Amino acid sequence: MQDTTTAHAPTSATGKARSGPLKGIRIVEFAGIGPGPFAAMLLADMGAEVITLVRPKQTPKGAAARGRTIIAVDLKDEASIAQVLALLDGADALIEGFRPGVMERLGLGPDAVHARNPKLVYGRMTGWGQNGPLAQAAGHDINYISITGALAAIGGADKPVPPLNLVGDFGGGSMYLIMGLLAALLEAGRSGHGQVVDAAMCDGAASLMTMFFDMTASGRWKEGRERNMLDGGAHFYGVYECSCGGFISIGSIEPQFYAQLRDLAGLGDACYDNHMDPANWPALKQKLTAVFRTRSRDQWSSIMEGTDVCFAPVLTMSEAGQHPHMMAREVFIQHEGHTQPAPAPRFSRTPSLARAPVTAELAEVVKGWTS
Repeated sequence: MQDTTTAHAPTSATGKARSGPLKGIRIVEFAGIGPGPFAAMLLADMGAEVITLVRPKQTPKGAAARGRTIIAVDLKDEASIAQVLALLDGADALIEGFRPGVMERLGLGPDAVHARNPKLVYGRMTGWGQNGPLAQAAGHDINYISITGALAAIGGADKPVPPLNLVGDFGGGSMYLIMGLLAALLEAGRSGHGQVVDAAMCDGAASLMTMFFDMTASGRWKEGRERNMLDGGAHFYGVYECSCGGFISIGSIEPQFYAQLRDLAGLGDACYDNHMDPANWPALKQKLTAVFRTRSRDQWSSIMEGTDVCFAPVLTMSEAGQHPHMMAREVFIQHEGHTQPAPAPRFSRTPSLARAPVTAELAEVVKGWTS
């Protein structure tokens, strides 16, 4: 977890010149929770100048605050609103995650902003979207993925299990917001006109389910859990407990990978021959459960890791940073005294940097952006 400035290694930076492919892009973020701050962090890692407006006495902390200039603003004060509008005059994009209508009531809605800065890309991050029957309802990640079909497909046979908040907040939220912002910025560079990006977590999570809707339509996916190849139903694609209480994962889908699994795990019995027949999966899962419990996680790693079994030990967050592959690629960094995931993806010529947040006064930044 070294602090390095090479083009191929993600780094942590304090007081270094801004770097990354988005250097020169200015973004104003209205502080929120979840997907908005994460999106702003990734954009800042990639070199964008991100100004985060927070409530007075609010101090964002942790990885989600890195790379930002933090400014305390009272959005109920008319003079402050005027300054924010002046700041937006010099911005390329905006990120906000309030309920629909809040920004309009503040006098900071798209019409007001575009009247002054027609080229600005206006990013709106919500759970339900800007319109629809649920647009004004409260919700969290678990609710947004519930109505997409995603949550119903994840978990054990007895009930769905929330996949952390990776599918709604960050996968269906932040990533789609970033994709929309960057696409709209490219288009604005050609047309000279900005637009509103309506990024809803339910939209993004539904989009992430595209392959599974396609597989359902073609008869290759059955509704319910642990009934399909990729949801824990297949014996060759899943997680198994070891003698030590730890877990391993295997994904031996292709015949050549399955053959190596059989070889290294000693699965010579003819019952393992037809591995793609779902009728065999429940019995073979029971057999493999017993096989993998005969050795510890580390013992199975010494046998299978690095082979074409498609194998990996299931590591905790505290263990992940010590794995040799993760260490070699510096996937984690020490940033402000804490272990954090490093910027991703990696750029060969314009490397990203994880920068410490700084605080500033709104008037100073407005002056810098307009001078």
